[in-house]
This record gives sequence, C-alpha cells and structure tokens, in this order.
Amino acid sequence: MRTKIGRRAALGVIAAGAMTRTATAQTGPILIGFAEALTGSLAAVGKSGIVATQIWAEEINAKGGLLGRQVKLVFYDNQSNPTNVPGLYVKLLDVDKVDLVLSGYATNMVVPAMPVVISHNKLYMSIFSLATNAEFHYPRTFAMIATGPEPKKAFSQGFFEIAASMKPKPVTLAILGADAEFSRNATDGARANAAEVGLKIVYDKSYPPTTTDYAPIVRAVRATNPEVVYVASYPSDTAGILRAAAEMGFTSRLFGGALVGTATAAMKTQLGPLMNGVVIIEQWIPAPKLRTPGVMGFLKTYRARAGAEGVDPLGVFFPPFAYARMQVLEQAVTGAGTLDDGKLADYLRTHSFKTIVGDIAYGKDGEWAESRLLWTQFRNIKGNDLAQFENPDTEVVLLPEAFKSGDLIEPFTAGR
Repeated sequence: MRTKIGRRAALGVIAAGAMTRTATAQTGPILIGFAEALTGSLAAVGKSGIVATQIWAEEINAKGGLLGRQVKLVFYDNQSNPTNVPGLYVKLLDVDKVDLVLSGYATNMVVPAMPVVISHNKLYMSIFSLATNAEFHYPRTFAMIATGPEPKKAFSQGFFEIAASMKPKPVTLAILGADAEFSRNATDGARANAAEVGLKIVYDKSYPPTTTDYAPIVRAVRATNPEVVYVASYPSDTAGILRAAAEMGFTSRLFGGALVGTATAAMKTQLGPLMNGVVIIEQWIPAPKLRTPGVMGFLKTYRARAGAEGVDPLGVFFPPFAYARMQVLEQAVTGAGTLDDGKLADYLRTHSFKTIVGDIAYGKDGEWAESRLLWTQFRNIKGNDLAQFENPDTEVVLLPEAFKSGDLIEPFTAGR
C-alpha cells in the first residue's frame, strides 16, 4: 500500500513539475530565432536587418507583446559562411527551443537551414532569398522578397523587357554570375527570358565565389563584344566587377542585372560614379511615387539609431523588408491566435498582410502572389558623398510604368 501511495505521490510531483514547466512556457517570452551575418562579406546587410528586427521587437513589447507574452530575439553569427548555418539552426531548435524561426539574409544562407527546419516541421520565414523553395516545396516556408510566383524569371524579366524596348533592338548578350545558389537561380531565369526576347548568348560563364581578381573575367566578356550584359553577383563581386570594368573602359548598350550590394550606403560611397549607367533590380527605393508614410516613418526611426549601431545609415535596401517580415509574422500569430506552426502556415496561405512595403499575399511555394520588383538606373553620381543619394535623380525608376521616373540612358560606359 505504501508503495502505491509513494508511487502516486511521485507521479503527483512529476505532474506538478510538468504543469509548472508548461505554465512557465506559456507565460515566458516567445523566442524568435535566426542566424544572421554579423561578420564576413554579408555583414553590412545582415546587421542592418537585425536593427530593423530589434525595432519591431521593442515596439511590439511596448504594446504588450504577442498573445500577451513578450518576445525575445535569439540569434547567432553565421559569419557569412553557408557551412555554419545547419549547426546554428540545430542549436536554435534543439538547445534554445525557439518558438518561431526566421532565416538570415541571402539565398546562400537560407537554403542550408531548410533541411534542419523541415526535419523539425517548423514554420520558416525567409528573406531576400531567390527561389528557396523551388526544389523543396515545403508547405511551411514563406518568403519576404518581391519576386512573385516565378522567382527565377522575375529576377531578370524587367531587365530583358528594357533590352527588347531599345531601338534598334540589341542582338547579343553576355551572362555572368557567381557559382553560388543565388547567382545560379538568377542566371537560369536570365537564359529563359533572353530566349523569349530573341537575344543570342555570346558569353555564359560563372566564376568561383572566392574570386578576387575580376579583370580577366571582365576582359573575357568584353572580347565577345556583347550589346547587353546581365550580371548576378554578391556585394564583393559587384565591387570587383565594376572596378575592373571601369579600369578597362568597358562599354555596352545595356549593363546590369542583379548586382547585389549597390543599394547599401557602404557600396554607394565606395563605388560612387562607377555605378553610373548601371541598370539594377530593386525591391524598393525612396522614389517619390514609392514613399508611403509607413516606410518613411520606419526609416526615420532606423536612421536615428543607425550611427550608434554602426549599420547602413540609409537603410533603404534590407531594413524595410526585415521589419515588414516581422509585421507579417505578428499579424499571423495574432490572427491565428497561436504559435502552432501548422496553423500559422494555414493562416499565412489564406490571408493578406499590411506592411510598410505594401500589402502582401502568398501563393505557390510560399512566394508572393504577385511580383513587385523595380528596375532602376544610376546616373548623375559625382564623387563618393553619401548625401547625394538622398536625391532621387541619382537612381531613376525605369519599370514598372506605374512608378517610372525616367527613361533609359544608353550606352553604358564604365566609370562614366
């Protein structure tokens, strides 16, 4: 009899302990975890996104948190190295036991976490990652990137629409990109779009991500005498390619594409006039027709603390979307009334969300239901002063027509 009583008492203690832990979990902070680039080649972008995410967390906690609980960000430095990513997400999910999972910046950092997230059946909110889910088709991942339902094609479609509109219509094309996940996806789409507008590819090669000397590569492109050049590059590549092009006086009728990094203050002040004439893809810029009260108010808050945080002082590239991702997550948790990953995924698929970068609805593979990309051209850049980039005349919108602020200027002459 004592044994039974003792056993019941022990079970009671265990049950009480379990109830205490459950109560603590339900009243403790909601943990939101991710790995981001705090060091390495992607850090200039990654750190600016962390500041934006922290601004959201501070604001939501000041309002009482989510579901009546405060939120806490748990993040680690992926060092801009894809091989570090899986282990960090195992730590976030198995050791820290985060409630909600975000990706870090960039395709090359987003994709390596996917198998870990999928094995844990977690919701995964990615950001600025091109066609992350094209191969996985995981029903619980949702993107924060304006590419729309056909991300690979969208990342160059406007560029080739511009090429096709030129008179006389160009004939030859060179495609150049890094041998990395993002660039491969972008150049795959470029080939498809080039075929649709009838351009003949005369150069189509990739370069190792470890490349430091771009002169031989740009020289090889020039040797094929292309009228149009499409480039898909990460920040350090972008700088190297534009510098090499300027040093040899590279010319073509149209030059640009997905040259990542040109939207950051660091790159703008580093390259200055070397960007003149380049046509690039943008997620958003503060052009007159794109300045919503919400996004400009956010930028005011962000810029007030950017100096002290040592991050991009302009903040027009990554921060608005990092903040908007949290707005989407906030509305999904509040609307669904739960942290259950499956129920949140169902809610995200069936609702639209208001953010500082516009209304968002999701479609196939967790991509935006509609593309909302911009194509712009740099011009009138003089010297390396950052203040000049507050003038919308330094970057005009070519497409879409609804936001157009200027016409294409050709030809492109590097360093002009």
